[in-house]
Formats: sequence, C-alpha cells, structure tokens
Amino acid sequence: MVYSVLKSDGAARCGVLHTPHGDVPTPVFMPVGTRATVKGLTPDQLSAAGASIILGNTYHLALRPGGELIAELGGLHRFMHWDGPILTDSGGFQVFSLTQLRKVTDAGVTFQSHVDGKLLDLSPERAVQIQENLGSDIAMCLDECPPAQADATHLTEAVRRTILWAKRSRDAQTRQNQLLFGIVQGGRDIELRSRCAEALVALDFPGYALGGFSVGESPAEMHAMLPACGAMLPANKPRYLMGVGRPEDILAAVAAGIDMFDCVLPTRNGRNASAFTFDGSLRLRNAKHRRDPAPLEVDCPCYTCRNFSRAYLHHLFQVDEMLGPTLLSLHNVAFYLRLMAQIRGAITEGKFDEYRADFLNRAGTTNESMESKDS
Repeated sequence: MVYSVLKSDGAARCGVLHTPHGDVPTPVFMPVGTRATVKGLTPDQLSAAGASIILGNTYHLALRPGGELIAELGGLHRFMHWDGPILTDSGGFQVFSLTQLRKVTDAGVTFQSHVDGKLLDLSPERAVQIQENLGSDIAMCLDECPPAQADATHLTEAVRRTILWAKRSRDAQTRQNQLLFGIVQGGRDIELRSRCAEALVALDFPGYALGGFSVGESPAEMHAMLPACGAMLPANKPRYLMGVGRPEDILAAVAAGIDMFDCVLPTRNGRNASAFTFDGSLRLRNAKHRRDPAPLEVDCPCYTCRNFSRAYLHHLFQVDEMLGPTLLSLHNVAFYLRLMAQIRGAITEGKFDEYRADFLNRAGTTNESMESKDS
C-alpha cells in the first residue's frame, strides 16, 4: 500500500503517502531542492518549518556532481543530510525549459549542458538509472513536456513519446524500494490527456503526476481542466501536480483531488524580498516597512516571525545582506507548510470549501504584490 485516503470532502482528500523514508501527510507541499539543497536553508531549518518531503532534480544532479558520485558517497539522503523522503524529477521539465539546448527523439533527449556545453544523453533508462543512484524515495518517468502554445501535432507526438518512455522507464526499474510515478501530458487537450492517462494507468504505476501545467496557460484555463484531469487518475493512488505552487492554484487543485505539489516560489520570492502571508503578499523593499516593528505575521511560529521585525527585514534587503533572503525564504516555506496543514485540517472537518473561500477573500485584501514604489 503506497497511499491511504483518510478523509474526503467532495473531491478533496486527506491521506498518507507511505515511502521508504517515512510517511507523508497529504495534501503536501514539497520544497524544491534542485541541486541537493533548498536554496539558503539547512535541513534542520526545513524540518523545524514542518517539511516532510523535499524534491531534487535529475538533470542538474547528473551534471554536477553526478549520480554515480552521489551513490559512491552514500546516496542523496546522506549527501545532503536529509533523512526524510525525497522525490526526484526526471529532467522532463528541462525538455520544456531548455528548448534551445536539447534535441528530442524517441531514443531520449540530448542536452547541451548549460554549464560547460558538454552533451548529456538522457534516455528513459538513463533517467531511471540516475535516480536509482541518487536513492530517492520517489522517481519520475522521463516525459516530454510541451509548452502551452504547442499545436495539435506537437501535443500528440509528445503524448505518444511520453507513453513510450513510461513503458521503457517501467522496464528499466531495478530498485524495489523506489516508487516510480508516471506523468500525464496532453496540454490543454482533455481528450489527449485522457488517452495518456489511460495508457499510464494500464502500466500500474504506484503514483501519477499531471505534467505540462504552469507552462504558459492562464490560471483560469488550468483551474477549469483540473477536475477532469484529477478524475482520470486512480483514486487509490497519489496524484501529483508538478511545478504548480501559487496558493490559489494549490487550493483549486486540492478541490480537484490532487495530493502533491512543488514549486520554487517560496524561496525564489524570498530571495526577491517578497513574503507570503495569510493576509496577502508583502514586498519588504517597500518604504512603508522601514519603521514597522511588527513581524511578517503575528501568529506565525517560524523562526523569522518569532525574532525579527519587518523593519529589520527591510533593512537587510536595503543593504543587500544575505541573511534577508534566508529569513524570508524560511518564512515562505513555513507559510506553505502551514497552509497545507490547514488544508488537511479543513478536509478532515468537512469544511474545505469554506476554508478555500475564506483564504481567497482574506489574502486578496492587503496584497502588496502589485506595488511598485520601493525605497
């Protein structure tokens, strides 16, 4: 048993994902540690913030330091000193994000390294092998992620290739203690996504992901598609929406029955002086915070809010001190993990729709994200 549903509220569900390195309560947000580190944060800080699982990236770790070296040093958990579950992406997103540096055929993807220009051949089999060397708890099949503007021919070809690669990934797997998830592609074409999901479900993966979202489509388009996409996937297995992380998008996906999320927003926004709060976002470079003695959030238990004022954080960014991005990233990760805990509680109480409406109403009242006057 990989996934247990504990409580449902409409399509939203609260459950437990069972992995070799421990159980993960769902719905869950996974902080992104692309290169074996969640930027600016230590494993102890992540644990204290409430993280139960983090994410790494096959493409980047294959380039530096290399999957074989990480295996030689005891695996990714030991390498980065994280003893909880780890999910590794396959490199499929880089098929989308590094379009100018790759060539795709049925055999796999050849990347020209963005680091030194050397070639990296990433076949479905090689992607599985690298992830087995890393020793992650959850590995992803290599897939082809097309952009939102891809035409019908491109989408159809990407789905055909994603299914082909999923079969080869399944055949290449040798580790019994690593969960391998299939990835559904198809862009905004529900029929194509249904066809892809049907083929992957027939392969009986222990979990399934929805790829190809947040790649250029509007939030409204994504929200409209999620209920049908969630219903395509088995109810007794975890469902993962890849790379989607705005709070309002997470809430829409949870309402559609999605269980797992990842995104770089908490740390990326933290490095850029933007904080998430339950009353909307804050821009700490704004002059209004220069004399503000309040914490980012009065009721937030994170280290940043317990010890530092908005005025101090504003000062750190004004003088370009590296502590500023660290403290804001820590708060943002803690915010996301608090959000997920509250979502789980609302589902358990049968009040998810009420919670979602209240969150969206509250977060939109004092949102500073569009303010441009900085000091």
